[in-house]
Amino acid sequence: MDRPFQRKGAISNTHVGREFEIKAREFFARQGIILSPGFVLAIGTNGKRQHKFDLGDQKKKVIVECKSHKWTEGGNAPSSKIRAWNEAMYLFYAAPSNYRKILFVLRDYSEDKMETLAEYYIRTSPHLIPAEVEIWEYDEATRIGERVN
Repeated sequence: MDRPFQRKGAISNTHVGREFEIKAREFFARQGIILSPGFVLAIGTNGKRQHKFDLGDQKKKVIVECKSHKWTEGGNAPSSKIRAWNEAMYLFYAAPSNYRKILFVLRDYSEDKMETLAEYYIRTSPHLIPAEVEIWEYDEATRIGERVN
């Protein structure tokens, strides 16, 4: 039985997220970037606190947050999920400046809106995206990822 706000056919949203993180690790490994899951890093704007990023690498100084969100069934932006993207932007802002920062998202295209969810986010929230953050879309069918900002 599907629960409200759960991906249709999925065991749980947590399960969907973990599977997407595995796909992200595999994608980056093909690019020569080996990432560890649950990468802990001290972040903060006026002090330090440990935060667990989805993926990261200490040697190459890379942190990744993964989001496999989709447009709603009604074709709207998933506002609660977009808040999670906003939180990721703040975490990247608070992370050390010498790290490469990547938001890795599922490519989900809306025929009605004629744009992907990532393109929508970049268009509507540019004021929240730190200049150094890379936003990458991943197409599960082709296993191709590309930077979109």
